[in-house]
Amino acid sequence: MTRSTLRICLTLVAVAAVVLLVSPLWAQSSHTTGVFSGAKVNRGTVTHSRDGHHNMLTMSADFEIPDTPDPHWQVVDSHGNVYLLKRLMIKDDKINKTIMVPDYVPNISKVQVWCAWAEVVLGESGFQKPVG
Repeated sequence: MTRSTLRICLTLVAVAAVVLLVSPLWAQSSHTTGVFSGAKVNRGTVTHSRDGHHNMLTMSADFEIPDTPDPHWQVVDSHGNVYLLKRLMIKDDKINKTIMVPDYVPNISKVQVWCAWAEVVLGESGFQKPVG
């Protein structure tokens, strides 16, 4: 092996090491939707983040739970598939402001507030690009 070939190999190894060390930092960055809009939900945003290998969604502090019987988290992937997730309101008037997205959801383009009782979207917000 010549000296220049060895130098090239060492440089490539160094670059690969930097990419491997920095890429988890890129993957952990968060993404925020635009403001919700719809019939009953017109404020607040959702932030996507990663917790290890899990996609997490968190409602902003200014998000208000709509006054409807059964609001749920719902997400739409980049192919238009819709996934009904957890209830927003849970026992003892607590709120599911942060949820873990199930692994079977490939990515998230939109977040919706869905009323399971009336079977209607109360508001939705989207990411600039699909996340997850």
